[in-house]
Amino acid sequence: MKRKVSFKLFLGLHFFILFCVLIPSYCLFAEDKVVAVVNNDVITQKDLNDFSSFIRVQFAREFKGKELEEKVSAMKQDLLQRLIEDRLMLQQARNEKIVIESARIQAKINDIKKRYGTEAEFENDLAKQGLAQVDLENKIREQMLMYAVVEEKVRVKIIIRPDEITSFFNENKQQFLKPEERQLTVIVIQDDSVASAVSYNLRRGDKLEDLASKYPFTVDKLSAWQGENLRKEIEQTVFKLELGEVSNPVKIDGQFYVFKLENILGSQQLNLSQSQEKIQAYLFEKRLQERLAKYLDELKKQSYIKIIAS
Repeated sequence: MKRKVSFKLFLGLHFFILFCVLIPSYCLFAEDKVVAVVNNDVITQKDLNDFSSFIRVQFAREFKGKELEEKVSAMKQDLLQRLIEDRLMLQQARNEKIVIESARIQAKINDIKKRYGTEAEFENDLAKQGLAQVDLENKIREQMLMYAVVEEKVRVKIIIRPDEITSFFNENKQQFLKPEERQLTVIVIQDDSVASAVSYNLRRGDKLEDLASKYPFTVDKLSAWQGENLRKEIEQTVFKLELGEVSNPVKIDGQFYVFKLENILGSQQLNLSQSQEKIQAYLFEKRLQERLAKYLDELKKQSYIKIIAS
């Protein structure tokens, strides 16, 4: 649904844009506006804007399009509180004289760059968010400093006892079922027309060995569990197949895939030994979030925090 914009608001927006063009110092002032004070530090509107841009760059590694916008929008709702908490932890890192090696920051930058085809694409994407590489480096350094504080003050103090794992398993056995497994033959093909021909011939009963002498393709095996980090295109295809059925070609990253469902293994109850690693991770993460929230609350009580009304 399109949001209606009143004529006054429309004029106001255009007046603000024109004002920024004619009097850029006003826009700089708007960005330099203090939005919060945390002990001896201030948080400006520019800090908020930069943080929002950084969050977008981070989320863009995992999400695209509408899903990306929803993630960023959800984060914006408590952006200032998150920034206040970050500032408190950075102050703690400064008090503890924690230092992050430059090599670790560069390694993280290199990891982010891997998702881009070229250096220019990486820099252009940063520029779209109003960031330079040095801004990204600073944000990564801050993240690592905060992680170091959490590690020292919270994480190392968490212990999950074996009896806690056993109790959780006994009370939640229904959560530890191995999902239905689908065993598939996967034919990987480079050409669209060849993929269609292979799919058609397999569905009419031709043997894969015979088709291999006529068409260029490679064959692999795949075990798939629904909801287990499969690409959507694959999951939506293979979990609709009947036993022995062959799919239409599915295009993924410039290649074509044809799936044949060979076998279905029903869900199974996992035992304690098979489940304990997942339970350990769940209980640890739950306790970490609880202890971190308590630690941050204590920091806030000990600190001077003032949010400046807009």
